[in-house]
Amino acid sequence: MPEELDDAELARVVAEWREAADVEWATVAEAERATGVSRSALRAWYRNGDVPSHLVDGPHGQQRLVDLEAVVARAAQAGRRVGRRQPTRDATIELLLDRIDDLERRIETLEQGR
Repeated sequence: MPEELDDAELARVVAEWREAADVEWATVAEAERATGVSRSALRAWYRNGDVPSHLVDGPHGQQRLVDLEAVVARAAQAGRRVGRRQPTRDATIELLLDRIDDLERRIETLEQGR
């Protein structure tokens, strides 16, 4: 059973969720494909706190998500000519299937909590 939140705590949680919803989160591999920034650079950036990231349950355990717009901004700051690459049709389908799988896992987790 979830714990009861007071009004201030509830407002804080809702604000965090709204902020997170405005962020386009991508796996490190997706960010690499979309921007051309190497995985090692992306790892260094999130470890140094240069780009926001967080861990989520993935198909094979925990996986790191990064803020894609922050990656683009950080790359520009580093003097790299990075733009958002247009993903191939196959990469787009793969990304959508991954996101569907993630949403299905979240729904299953929520249903189990009932």
